[in-house]
Amino acid sequence: MAEPARSGCPINAAIEAFGDSWSLLVLRDIMFGTRRYFRELLAGSEEGIASNILADRLKRLVKAGLLTREDVGPGKRAAYSLTEASIQLVPVFAQLGSWGLAHRPTTKRLRVRAELLAAGGPELWAEFMAELRVVHLGEQAPDRDGPGVLERLAAAYDGAL
Repeated sequence: MAEPARSGCPINAAIEAFGDSWSLLVLRDIMFGTRRYFRELLAGSEEGIASNILADRLKRLVKAGLLTREDVGPGKRAAYSLTEASIQLVPVFAQLGSWGLAHRPTTKRLRVRAELLAAGGPELWAEFMAELRVVHLGEQAPDRDGPGVLERLAAAYDGAL
């Protein structure tokens, strides 16, 4: 379980759980990049995370209750999954992305997901969270017409390449 927070401030408690940049980027890559395994996260890191940093952040995120790690035997790959707490960070990620679009230099290829989330607003975020619950928590897939959010995010990213 997580260690006690330095204070009772909710912002402090959140920062202590996932506030360093690497933790947010690991969560981003699992959430938006659909990477679930250590090697996928390492190889797919746009920012070039070091293997020791990735291992540390994965352990921290599991300890903080933001990821679960599948128990596997020796020599087998362990999959990481988002928890409900991390799935509920979708609106936070959408708002961070929106802020980054408005106030920081970005590239077309890496901004398309943030643009899609900003344009879709809370309705799209809720749909995305429902899809993540299916993938990571094993919930029943909701009925829908057309492509899901993960497919639309992937298509936007691929289209920008």
